[in-house]
Amino acid sequence: MGANSSSISDLSENEYLKRLSGAESISENDPFWNQLLSFSFTTPTNSAELKLLEEATVSVCKSLVENNPRTGNLGALIKVFLSRTKELKISAECQNHLFIWQAHNALFLISCLLKVFISQMPEEEMQLHFTYEEKSPVTYQADSEDLIEELLCCLIKLIIDIPLLDITYGISLEAVSTLVVFLSCQLFHKEILRQSISHKYLMHGRCLPYTSRLVKTLLYNFIRQEKRPPPGTHIFEQQSDGGGLLYGLASGVATGLWTVFTLGGVGSKPAPHQEQSSPLASQSLLLLLVLANLTDAPDTPNPYRQAIMSFKNTQDNTAFPSSNPHAFQINFNSLYTALCEQQKSDQATLLLYMLLHQNSNVRTYMLARTDMENLVVPILEILYHVEERNSHHVYMALIILLILTEDDGFNRSIHEVILKNITWYSERVLTEISLGSLLILVVIRTIQYNMTRTRDKYLHTNCLAALANMSAQFRSLHQYAAQRIISYTCRHLRRYVSVLDKLYFPHSHCSTLQHCFSTLSDNGEELLSLTCSHILRSYASRLLTSAVH
Repeated sequence: MGANSSSISDLSENEYLKRLSGAESISENDPFWNQLLSFSFTTPTNSAELKLLEEATVSVCKSLVENNPRTGNLGALIKVFLSRTKELKISAECQNHLFIWQAHNALFLISCLLKVFISQMPEEEMQLHFTYEEKSPVTYQADSEDLIEELLCCLIKLIIDIPLLDITYGISLEAVSTLVVFLSCQLFHKEILRQSISHKYLMHGRCLPYTSRLVKTLLYNFIRQEKRPPPGTHIFEQQSDGGGLLYGLASGVATGLWTVFTLGGVGSKPAPHQEQSSPLASQSLLLLLVLANLTDAPDTPNPYRQAIMSFKNTQDNTAFPSSNPHAFQINFNSLYTALCEQQKSDQATLLLYMLLHQNSNVRTYMLARTDMENLVVPILEILYHVEERNSHHVYMALIILLILTEDDGFNRSIHEVILKNITWYSERVLTEISLGSLLILVVIRTIQYNMTRTRDKYLHTNCLAALANMSAQFRSLHQYAAQRIISYTCRHLRRYVSVLDKLYFPHSHCSTLQHCFSTLSDNGEELLSLTCSHILRSYASRLLTSAVH
């Protein structure tokens, strides 16, 4: 790094990085740190560039791993960063670009090095690298074993305390990304980690009092979808030697970690536009989901999950329960709007599922909304484009519909909402259709796709369960929706009857039908029950109306 470094190709031979990773101990007060942190390196903006960065720094990282037990330079770098963060808030208020820029660069280095340490060694060995002091090998300070906790606590305070301005956007993003890196140790273990060092510090001690504020800040980062600042707002003037001081936005780490630590790691197709426009919102959401899904400690439940399960609307004046110290309030209208707008992201869909499933305040609020189409239509669009989505995203969208259709009020209201010109539905031009009829069409189409392609029993059962939940409230169905219900029911009943015939009269060969039956189990009965339920209820309703008149 340093003032003369400006590209990834220069890193392997960079004199400042060589000294950092070399055999010489560097004091926290050495002027070297000012030189190291004044680099003009533009951080990567995509996974390909991030891979180049990792390949270019392999030798530097390997050298640091070998020499750090004798030099303690990793700990010195962290202490330099910690000392600079004490004045970050004042620097932001005073528009001190230089100070914030160097603090960001220090954190970027820590994040990159931390990723290497976590991926290449056990957690216990990595912890020792935080405790080594300079001079003799494998010697560590008695009171420095909490340097990890101090760094974690500092990152949390940075996220919740530093105002989000153009000049602080980069370091706020880097703080969120570094916490994600800390929690990435699960990726390198086959078993579920229940006593991770980072988990222990985040759930106990100095970090615990900041739980609700951290969750609230991450939620608001997601809600606001703050775009990264224009380049001109955080670039220093070019020097005469061409080595300008670029206040690099940490979008490289954001993009790289996105691919590894999200559902993208198992075949997701994330939306590039969202990642590029608001990396802080994307990373904040990712960190929130990781924190919420940490395993409970042996003696205490996960406080971040508790916070997500219990937060309330800002308009709710009821007292917080004394049993939950992590409760807080947030603007539900803003949260609802953000969730409606971001459903193309599987991370946002997972957040929506978690809130509907675990937070009764959010679920009650959403079901009482009079504009549910803003939320339901994006979910239906996910199911409609099932072939373009990964299975996790489709399952989450389907379970969300299943949760919503468990409410009778929802099932009634969706038939009263009229939609116009659904352009993404290509099978037929829908100039005007109720939300309920559209939901039926999309779910039946998902069943058809599953029958011909994936043949996933879990997906099939949940689609039918959603239809069964709605069946008692079918009202004024669109002609095309009614036609699809009848045609698909008849088709599956024919299959069901054929299979039953072959099972009870097994004289003819029917291996194909038997395989179909074993895959679909009793779904034929469910379809029959669904159709009969609707027909009988409609008939009973007409009889009652006739009796009244």
